[in-house]
Amino acid sequence: MPPFEKPQLQNKPFKLRKSFAVRKQEVAGIRSKFPNKIPVIIERYERENYLPPLDKTKFLVPHELTMTQFEQDALLPSQAFYLLINNSGMASMSLTMAQVYKDHQDEDGFLYMTYASQEMFGQ
Repeated sequence: MPPFEKPQLQNKPFKLRKSFAVRKQEVAGIRSKFPNKIPVIIERYERENYLPPLDKTKFLVPHELTMTQFEQDALLPSQAFYLLINNSGMASMSLTMAQVYKDHQDEDGFLYMTYASQEMFGQ
């Protein structure tokens, strides 16, 4: 399978494309309009060569959705991948998005996740 090339917009992480103040203001607007949704930013691991880029990076996710449901329904349903929280570790798949958000939300109010193929970490 040939490696995927990054589109130009995806070259910079979301945090580098928008200032902290803009991101914080964006979250405030989202949370006031959609109080039962969690603002999530999902980006492809910077050295990922196997999984395609997502069409979008910003998601509004229901509080009650579990990590398993989120992975299966919202992301790459036919692909095997890891979903890292804040570019560091993985959350328990049985946790709800509300629980993950409570423990891992960024200072700007977004929950940041990175996806990577199993090949990137070895099997």
